[in-house]
Amino acid sequence: MDALAILPKDLFAGEVAFVTGGGSGINFAIARAFARLGAKVVICGRTAATLDAAAEQIRALGGTVRTQAADVRDADALQVAFDEVRAAWGPVRHLVCGAAGNFVAPAEQMSPKGFRTVVDIDLIGSFNTARVAFDQLRETGGTVLFISGGQSFVPFMYQAHVAAAKAGVDMLMRTLALEWGRHGIRLNGLVPGPIAGTEGMARLTPKDKPDFWTDMVPMGRMGQPDEIAQMAVVLASPLGSYVNGALLTVDGGQNLTGSSRFNDSVGEMLVPR
Repeated sequence: MDALAILPKDLFAGEVAFVTGGGSGINFAIARAFARLGAKVVICGRTAATLDAAAEQIRALGGTVRTQAADVRDADALQVAFDEVRAAWGPVRHLVCGAAGNFVAPAEQMSPKGFRTVVDIDLIGSFNTARVAFDQLRETGGTVLFISGGQSFVPFMYQAHVAAAKAGVDMLMRTLALEWGRHGIRLNGLVPGPIAGTEGMARLTPKDKPDFWTDMVPMGRMGQPDEIAQMAVVLASPLGSYVNGALLTVDGGQNLTGSSRFNDSVGEMLVPR
């Protein structure tokens, strides 16, 4: 079933949606969903070629899209991107802070640079993006969606950097929801579970255990990028008009099972027995 088909095709007509990390994976699916529902979509990332390929796919579906190459760690580059979008299309109404990094490593083997890189992309990058977008969001009474991770509230081994970064993202979201609600801005977070076909899952799945994540999910399957995108557009739409400061888990119940199987299996992957 095409779940987006039940929503009006012009749900976001005339509105601008800006998605960081929008060239691939979950964030690309979110950008595509906004475009299908009438939004003018901006996909932002570090690699122009990746953005261009993603934009072509959105245009093939009849969507309106532009690309903005910028690193979320660089607030000045983001400012240029938002200024260019405003000049071309007007102020941003919907913001998705989705740019992220990850790798698997024991904490004692992780370099300070590696730890900081993930925190800089996930946490500092989310703050930079929201802060730069603030004036436009205040003007439009906009929405902000932060893409979090289960590592923020369930401890996973070999994920110390991601746990710290995503826990920070969650509390940043709540704090900004408290501060910016009076400006008419709603801020929420999504916690995706194991999503098929994404780079993150490729890095976190033992190569000899293709059903690794499926076996950890009570629903018995991995999620699809579009299932995260569906919740993203619902939260951004009038259907979520009184939702502010919420963290919504969309994982088929995976985090209910804890992290012990992940810890054991990834430990074997790192140190074969």
